[in-house]
Amino acid sequence: MQELEDTPVKISFFKSDFSWREIADAARTTIRMQEGKKEPSSSWKRKILLSEHSPIRLMLFKWKWVNLRYWVSVHFVRHKIGIEHFVSTQRTDRTGLDREEAYQGAPVHHQCSANAQSIIFISRKRLCTQASPETRAAWQMVLNEIKNCEPELYDLCVPECIYRGFCPEFKPCGYSDTEKFKVALKKYRG
Repeated sequence: MQELEDTPVKISFFKSDFSWREIADAARTTIRMQEGKKEPSSSWKRKILLSEHSPIRLMLFKWKWVNLRYWVSVHFVRHKIGIEHFVSTQRTDRTGLDREEAYQGAPVHHQCSANAQSIIFISRKRLCTQASPETRAAWQMVLNEIKNCEPELYDLCVPECIYRGFCPEFKPCGYSDTEKFKVALKKYRG
């Protein structure tokens, strides 16, 4: 068990499962247009993602964290809409280890399947500086994978203050009062 506990968290697999043509055609259906023949532009992708119209829920991403701390896993399990979680058990009869002896920092494997709208929402909460550094780091691992395949989505995964244009937290960190925030907000809004 000690060997597993000292192993850093990593993503063991990541994949995206969708086509932009299907998303564009779903959007066309909602406005009574015929299916298209060409791939959507980067500009169109950004617009539909920024607007969070329903076809973005066809964008499906799957990944698995290995050796994620149990308490960090709990932060992600709180997200319910547009995401499914599969977390390794700590049951004594399955692991051979006394569950009562397990501590909150025990490593678990946490696999997810989530759509783009859920990715945007989770980013709002888990990129906030009020989130734990460990949780932010684990989420950034997922976003780094997204950046490689869907840069338009990655660019719209921002903390709550940038998403809303102000900080709604009970105890703000002060970032929304900085010049850096103003620059980030302007970039987000395009």
